[in-house]
Amino acid sequence: MRWRGVIEGYREFLPVTESTPVVTLNEGNTPLIQLHRFVEGLGVDVELYAKYEGVNPTGSFKDRGMTLAVSKALEVGSKAVICASTGNTSASAAAYAGRANLRAMVVIPEGKIAAGKFVQALIHEATVVQVKGNFDDALSIVKEVAECYPVTLVNSLNPFRIEGQKTVAFEVCDQIGGAAPVYHVLPVGNAGNITATWKGYVEYAEAGRVPRTPVMMGFQAEGAAPIVRGEVVENPETIATAIRVGNPASWSEAVRAAEDSGGFIDMVSDEEIIEAYRLIAGREGIFCEPASAAGLAGIIKYAAKGYFRGGDVIVCTLTGHGLKDPGLPQAVLPEPRTVLPDVDAVAELLQL
Repeated sequence: MRWRGVIEGYREFLPVTESTPVVTLNEGNTPLIQLHRFVEGLGVDVELYAKYEGVNPTGSFKDRGMTLAVSKALEVGSKAVICASTGNTSASAAAYAGRANLRAMVVIPEGKIAAGKFVQALIHEATVVQVKGNFDDALSIVKEVAECYPVTLVNSLNPFRIEGQKTVAFEVCDQIGGAAPVYHVLPVGNAGNITATWKGYVEYAEAGRVPRTPVMMGFQAEGAAPIVRGEVVENPETIATAIRVGNPASWSEAVRAAEDSGGFIDMVSDEEIIEAYRLIAGREGIFCEPASAAGLAGIIKYAAKGYFRGGDVIVCTLTGHGLKDPGLPQAVLPEPRTVLPDVDAVAELLQL
């Protein structure tokens, strides 16, 4: 059957009716890729899968929630949407608003957004405003704008965003074959994704589609780990721009999701993120954005602690495509060497 996006794919689990105008770019149905070589370095024979959300239409998991948020905005007659963003939300909001013939307005922290995401918002004709502050400042502004003016907020505070994003759990279970993994691991920034993913697993279990739910493991970056530290981080810093958030909007919901699942939220360093980022690309051929690698870094960290057992099925959400942040590889990888256009010179450099 032809895939028509997450709303049509999982309509029975979503708050839509026949009168809801479905705005879709055929998001979802992303691959679940088993990681064989990555596992070799863990020291434990687990069954590890990457849910590669980077192949969604705008390159991140945000499209799952945005198709529903924009569809519902259109349903109630909204003419414009607004969001604060570290990048992925702005790209998704701009694309889906364009599809729906709505105006898109984006507020971003100046100098704190990866180039690949910034240009997406611009090419989709969003009105982009930079503020001299961080993501949390931008979010405060758009919340107030949405309260005072006739625009629809499409950050994860919008409940339809969470409803759409939960479909990733449905897909994982369907792709595994009517079962949930033992563990589901993912990065945590504004914290809507762990909240939504857990919600999806609970609903699938309640509907009898799977016999149990997984343990949720979320990972923040050390320089932007307010949930782990138990306090707001005023000036969050990390190379993983997508999770550079100091006061997550879904903080309490994320903590509840982790605790209810028997899991937790921890943190990893930028060095651990970069190591995982390079390993998944070099060993498995998967290029993910730095924030995605936070979950992989967490798996490496907890495997070293002996947390996992042989045979455990683990799914790790890779939230976005590596081309979202093209500057990082250039910063952490060596420059290619240059030689004269001569066969012998090239063969010598290649050590043939």
